[in-house]
Amino acid sequence: MPTPADVAAFLGTAITGGPIERRRPLRDVVDDSRTLGPGDVYMAFPGTHRHGLDFEDDARRAGVALVVSDRAAAHLPTVVVDDPRAVAGPLAAWFHGHPSREMRVHGVTGTNGKSSTAAMVHAGLLGADGRPGLLSGVEITGPGITTTPVRTTPEAAVVHRTLAHFARTGCDSVALEVSSHAAVHRRVDGVAFASMTLTNLSPEHLDFHGTMEAYFRAKASLFAQDRTERAVVSVDDDHGRRLARAVRVPVVTHSVTDPGADVYASEVRAPDADADHRGHRFTVHTAGGEAEIRLQVLGPHQVADAVAAVAVLTADDLPVDAAAEGISALRTISGRCEPVSVGQPFTALVDYMHNVAGQLATLPFLRSRTPGRLVVVIGATGDRDPAKRRPIGATAAAWADLVVVTDESPGTEDPAAIRAEVRAGAEAAGHVQVLEVPDRDSALRTAVSGLRRGDTVVVAGRGSDRRQVFGDKVIHFDDHARLVIAVEDECSAPAIGTIQIGCARRT
Repeated sequence: MPTPADVAAFLGTAITGGPIERRRPLRDVVDDSRTLGPGDVYMAFPGTHRHGLDFEDDARRAGVALVVSDRAAAHLPTVVVDDPRAVAGPLAAWFHGHPSREMRVHGVTGTNGKSSTAAMVHAGLLGADGRPGLLSGVEITGPGITTTPVRTTPEAAVVHRTLAHFARTGCDSVALEVSSHAAVHRRVDGVAFASMTLTNLSPEHLDFHGTMEAYFRAKASLFAQDRTERAVVSVDDDHGRRLARAVRVPVVTHSVTDPGADVYASEVRAPDADADHRGHRFTVHTAGGEAEIRLQVLGPHQVADAVAAVAVLTADDLPVDAAAEGISALRTISGRCEPVSVGQPFTALVDYMHNVAGQLATLPFLRSRTPGRLVVVIGATGDRDPAKRRPIGATAAAWADLVVVTDESPGTEDPAAIRAEVRAGAEAAGHVQVLEVPDRDSALRTAVSGLRRGDTVVVAGRGSDRRQVFGDKVIHFDDHARLVIAVEDECSAPAIGTIQIGCARRT
């Protein structure tokens, strides 16, 4: 195992402070003070509100052997570097023996569809008899590991530790979701990507990036020659077409509309009206042939995600038939048009749509599939993108019959102020019923109350996220699990009078 002296030599600087055990074997590289253990290297980052060294006492009690930070620790031996985030990825990659070089790592980035595309790449790899791992914002899964992440892309230390586990347990490939925050904060530095995929780009995270140009540049940085062997780029929007022209690595283009792309879809067919949560069917065309894909995941936007996944897989020499079979076998993606089916006569879904582009990819489809009432439960997350709150309220109202405005995860902001912005956007539509129900559990129960056959309810915004943050308070809340309970309770409630409307039961 590497030692403190080895780390200092790798970083090209001396160890300061003490006491120093220069030849002590090190256990791991860790950036979270809550998970430190004896013999760890502690990456102490400067943060917006706190510095990692504010937790030095916790690090000492945990038995940390060495700190890497932008300033010296008070009591622990430290390697001081100008920017600890800039060295975290390369250091963790080196510490774990560069695991990404032992596998084919396929990165997926974009505004919408990252998690779904990564899941489909993973499913396609399984369909081709591969041994893949998956590291996405929805789940981290591989041999001996299944967990729910906190971030879309973890910090560099976690990324490389996970890749090392995958390599050690026999994985030959990985699908890795990469956010724009991860690009800026250098969370995937040191990862050798076989490919990097762009799904699409639309306004999002502009509170962080400032402008669409800065957002685009953050995404484009992931396609540099020193990061990836290949770019797999959607040419269905201007940003993708611009990126495809600009990159200096081999490019594979994909599209749901342009037969001039390297990989494209044709004969796209919506599910039959009487089909139960079955997705679209289409033919995918590649340089190596074509195949039919029958999606089980719901939503027209999943066609683009599946085409992107096929482009990734076939560019890496996987047979199109095997890729299509694996993607067609994928039954559900947590929080992505995820159905709740407990025998109720109406349709109930949980979906991550949290921006206007995501809503426009899903709500028109749900409207077309809903002969009755369409109910949308919606809110907005605090401490980010305040400019999108009214637009998402307005877009929900453009397609719904009832909009239930509730809390998502307010963070440090006033929940009532966030709800007011979303509600104002919805009410501006002028033709839709809007209810404000702050408590999310109560909002779900309100949304399903009285639903009949032919109605649809979709709980939007959080998807597979299971944490609500109210200031310093963190609450566990699983939209899918709570919607199951709300629907079950609605359907089992005692009938009033002669008929129970919600589940169409007669007494």
